[in-house]
Amino acid sequence: MTQQKIPKTVLNAEGVRKSYGSKGNVQQVLQGIDLRVTEGEFVGIMGPSGSGKTTLLNTLATIDRATDGKIFIQEHEISKMKDNQLSDIRRQHLGFIFQDYNLLDTLTVKENILLPVSLTKISKTQAEHEFIEIAAILGIEELADKYPTEISGGQKQRTSAARALIHSPSLVFADEPTGALDSKAASNLLENLHGINQSRHVTIIMVTHDPLASSYCSRVVFLKDGKIFAELYRGEKTRESFFKDILDMQAVLGGGGPQ
Repeated sequence: MTQQKIPKTVLNAEGVRKSYGSKGNVQQVLQGIDLRVTEGEFVGIMGPSGSGKTTLLNTLATIDRATDGKIFIQEHEISKMKDNQLSDIRRQHLGFIFQDYNLLDTLTVKENILLPVSLTKISKTQAEHEFIEIAAILGIEELADKYPTEISGGQKQRTSAARALIHSPSLVFADEPTGALDSKAASNLLENLHGINQSRHVTIIMVTHDPLASSYCSRVVFLKDGKIFAELYRGEKTRESFFKDILDMQAVLGGGGPQ
């Protein structure tokens, strides 16, 4: 009998807390989050406004520091790392897709995408190969020499996704990646991310208020008042069926507007 392979843990958060303020004016945003993400998962994070979903993403992604608890990325405990060590972790292991694209207008699409590998030891030949492959998957190869001011919002976000993926990160964080897109561009991006997740086993954690976006995930974690309220797994369900489950959970939570 073939032994089932245990998925590798890419991220593990234990008792993560985050508070702001001091003394008599302390706001507890995250209240003891435990979250394990394995290789190849596509995890959505949802919750009502003020539930802590963006704070959680920023804390897991090393953009912000937890007040308490432990966070491991590829077995590296990032909780107590110094800034220069965190920079190394970001460069080696993490990719980021932001709602507002964060592209440099003075660089072409290709130059923006290649930025992360310019900080590594990857050869020019290998970088060119990676660019051609990821640009083809995302359908932006013909935009290589254009500047961000010359392309649409959907094309900008696919450029941002390519930049996040070019260095083969262990984990990609996406913060409301469809928030600024129209429905057609949003669906296009989500299909791309889902396809990349499936074909290249890229691990993705995505914060979104949109149940349609979450229906592309393999698991959705729902936050309420800084705690994990519930989790839904897609399993063998169709995306349409999973979408309905997400809507039902949102109804129980009382909405899921942006934070």
